[in-house]
Amino acid sequence: MRADRSGLRCGANRSDLIAARETNVDAWSDGEAYESYVGRWSRPVARQFVQSLAVAPGGRWLDVGCGTGALSAAILDHAAPAELCGVDASREYVDFASGWFNDGVATFEVADAQELPFPDARFEAAVTGLVLNFIPEPVRAVSELRRVVVHGGVVAAYVWDYAGEAQMLRRFWDAAVALDPAAAALDEGRRFPICNAGALDRLFRSAGLTDVAVGAIDVDTTFREFDDYWSPFLRGQGPAPGYVASRSDEQREALREQLRALLPVALDGSIPLIARALTVSGRT
Repeated sequence: MRADRSGLRCGANRSDLIAARETNVDAWSDGEAYESYVGRWSRPVARQFVQSLAVAPGGRWLDVGCGTGALSAAILDHAAPAELCGVDASREYVDFASGWFNDGVATFEVADAQELPFPDARFEAAVTGLVLNFIPEPVRAVSELRRVVVHGGVVAAYVWDYAGEAQMLRRFWDAAVALDPAAAALDEGRRFPICNAGALDRLFRSAGLTDVAVGAIDVDTTFREFDDYWSPFLRGQGPAPGYVASRSDEQREALREQLRALLPVALDGSIPLIARALTVSGRT
């Protein structure tokens, strides 16, 4: 769940845990700030993800770690569900998502991904987007997803390719580490080894799922100009903005200029990047 992001992955290095807590890098409570940061890019990923699952219309869906509702919106728009339940550990995000949907199909509530408040075989599909790496015990969470899905139903997830082609964040941490080697301990590419195809495959198989398949979705993330890229890092939602908030004014300015020098710039001043999400799906 998104509020579980206050806890790092199970087995995280102790120095990573200490650094993350001291820097408060995993704050998730402001829906508008999240939308300007990565929420706007997660929406096209969610759309392609839902379409790829090919769940029959009229199904019952569960969106675990629903956050601001990007994945829920894609389900409503492209899967024609009879029912959609979104859950998140963050009351603020549940309230934010609830404000976007009033169609009678979607409901949202606070719940823990590792102890879902639903009976066995309640849904035809259970999905989670950009969340698994923030859950302390991801295999427990995926086992819960499997438990609440009917036999033959779909369990699926996606996460950012932090160590590879989630370029907005990859460029940020490359610049931060060039100036401050200690920032490497906070880099999601290092903190979250679950975010690679092999680890996702093993996770789903260890939770008892079958027909496991992994893949990737790339979306364009073109920023209008440098400030469109930089300003979301000043709003405190997530590890990279948390790191920025921990810097002095002089350090922030140095990081800003380091990024300005490293980012690609098109002739019109825009910054053309891509965001890659790694996907995994299986059957119960």
